[in-house]
Amino acid sequence: MPPSSRYVWSVAAAALALVALAALAVGLVAGPLAALMTMSGSLLLLYTHHVHNLCRLVAWTQKPVGTPPPHGAGSWHYAFAGLARRARLGDDAREQLSTALERFREASEAMPDGVMYLSASDRIEWINTTAAQHFGLDASRDQGAPVTTLVREPEFVRLLGTRGDAEPVIFRSGRRPGLTLLVQAVPFGDGQRMIVSRDISQLEKLETVRRDFIANVSHELRTPLTVVIGFLETLIDAHEDLEPAEALRYLRLAFDQSCRMQSLIEDLLTLSALETGAPAAAEEKIAVGPLLADIARDTELLSGGRHDVGLVVAAGSEGAVLLGSGKELRSAFANLASNAVRYTPDGGRIRLLWRRVGGGAEFAVEDTGIGIEARHLPRLTERFYRVDRGRSRETGGTGLGLAIVKHILSRHDAQLLVESEYGKGSRFSARFPAARLARDRSALRN
Repeated sequence: MPPSSRYVWSVAAAALALVALAALAVGLVAGPLAALMTMSGSLLLLYTHHVHNLCRLVAWTQKPVGTPPPHGAGSWHYAFAGLARRARLGDDAREQLSTALERFREASEAMPDGVMYLSASDRIEWINTTAAQHFGLDASRDQGAPVTTLVREPEFVRLLGTRGDAEPVIFRSGRRPGLTLLVQAVPFGDGQRMIVSRDISQLEKLETVRRDFIANVSHELRTPLTVVIGFLETLIDAHEDLEPAEALRYLRLAFDQSCRMQSLIEDLLTLSALETGAPAAAEEKIAVGPLLADIARDTELLSGGRHDVGLVVAAGSEGAVLLGSGKELRSAFANLASNAVRYTPDGGRIRLLWRRVGGGAEFAVEDTGIGIEARHLPRLTERFYRVDRGRSRETGGTGLGLAIVKHILSRHDAQLLVESEYGKGSRFSARFPAARLARDRSALRN
């Protein structure tokens, strides 16, 4: 017998023993009738005591959860104390469950994926914020509603119609243009399902960029390669009938196209190294004045006298020193300058400028060229994106220059800023923070 039961029996036996002793004492004094009446009255009082406490117990069970049990005497004190102990344990268990549930909800809310729980009848039981955003739902208002009345995309409805394990589906949200979701239904419990949604819009864009990149590379290489093969076939098939001057012209054209392919491949390798996080070159202190003077001379040579090319260094900035890779910065600055030559008609003006801006500095290239329409500006740094494809190819552009410039400047904590007006000219500037300006000129490399 458990200790608790033995205690109750002991208390009950003690109470009956006290009643019997009281009746015996009264009987010895007042006779058997008085003893019988004493015993009956005592048992009635004892019965009343138990019924009273039983009523208190029944009343307690009808009160809200968490109400402390009543206090009692004797065996009822022991019973009520046990109930109080059980209530405390229950409260602790509920608190732990509540805490675990809250942590689970917080974890579900923190998930980058959307999570939605559906009942066996496909009603929404719970949904996290991400899923609500994915499907255009309200987590509190739509709880308990049939999900198919709120999300009506055919792919989603077909997914819900497939019971058991089903392959994930991809569909584009009708409520949020540009949003592409990967959605999977996971069965659990008694006919319930967990809907997991993942935003793959960026992955889809990257896949599109990858396909476009492969197509562009193939196209860019195919054109000069076709020209080279054509010229070589002509030379092979008709070399005996060709004049030396004509054969030389074919060879020069093939050479030009080969140089174009070589330039494209070099730019691709450079861009690949920048995009894959290749280790940055050792930083050095670069004298800006001599660097810009060299770029200005190269720009004049590239222009061949067709443009008015000038270099302007703002007062007080003559001895500027940049911290970074001289090779990379020269490539970035030269790219901006060569683009100005390519897109500025003969007789136009090109200015290379250096000045202090706030605590930092800025290198800019201004031209009076053909300019760029506003709709093209956000895409200028994309690989192979050209505003004027025909003109870029005629002047030897690969369509990778600005993408390279953007990555180089990013490695030097700088920004590429573009201002342009169609038909009037453009301004490309590389803005460097104060941390990229060296203060100790004595450490310059000669």
